Amino acid sequence: MCPAIVEDGYDRGFIIPIGGAEDKETNPIILRRFIEISGGRDANIVIIPTASRLDDTGEIYEELFLKLGAGSVCSIPINSREDSNNPEFVEKCATATGIFITGGNQLRLATIIGGTVAAQTIRRANARGVHVAGTSAGASIMSEHMMGGGPSDQSPSEGGATLVPGLGLTNAAIIDQHFSERNRLGRLLSAAALNPFLMGIGIDEDTAAFIDPTGLVEIVGAGTVTITDGSALKYSSAHVARANEGLGLLGLKLDILHEGCRYDLNTREAFPPSVDGQGVCNI
Repeated sequence: MCPAIVEDGYDRGFIIPIGGAEDKETNPIILRRFIEISGGRDANIVIIPTASRLDDTGEIYEELFLKLGAGSVCSIPINSREDSNNPEFVEKCATATGIFITGGNQLRLATIIGGTVAAQTIRRANARGVHVAGTSAGASIMSEHMMGGGPSDQSPSEGGATLVPGLGLTNAAIIDQHFSERNRLGRLLSAAALNPFLMGIGIDEDTAAFIDPTGLVEIVGAGTVTITDGSALKYSSAHVARANEGLGLLGLKLDILHEGCRYDLNTREAFPPSVDGQGVCNI
């Protein structure tokens, strides 16, 4: 699935994949910024806790977003494909100014929401300017090709990543999360090797990639974002590798960005933070 077409008079909303374990108490800069761009006191935020099997996940985020200054917050209990086609839930997504997808199991999220009216509504809402954020599993599902699984702590290999259809808010990259903490570079490279045109975006915990309507990414949070680009690969062994065999990738480009760094998904260029006279990063 690819992003919905932006109609005349609209700008696409931000998509904001978060690497998981975002700071919710001490310095919740990521969640606060999501609320601000969604309208602050006028924000109407819908939470989708489907990936989580914990009954109170939606309620926890409701209380948190209200505490951080959101005007209206509602968690919708989508726990089945029937729920994903529920007109009441779909309408809440359609009228939101911000949609937040929680963490949990991305395969549960994909099998319940994928291909439903709710999924279509989220894509169309984003094309009308609604901002969509997701943490952990909620980050992975944003891409057209979703990271469904794969081992950590190993080099890129044949079969080292499982890809399944995602929500399709972006078709430019594969997104992975809990990245440095779980040593997932190998599986991201395994996935990218299957189609070198796709970039890989690996996001650390308590870190987010704010992707604006033009494809410009700004990094916010305590960790880093790793971006892999295989578009100029000179050689890949992915097409001849045997099962579980290590992959050779020559000419791969890799950038590691910290807070304030930017990346242009269109030109595939990375930029350091720009600082004005008062020490504020400008995007």
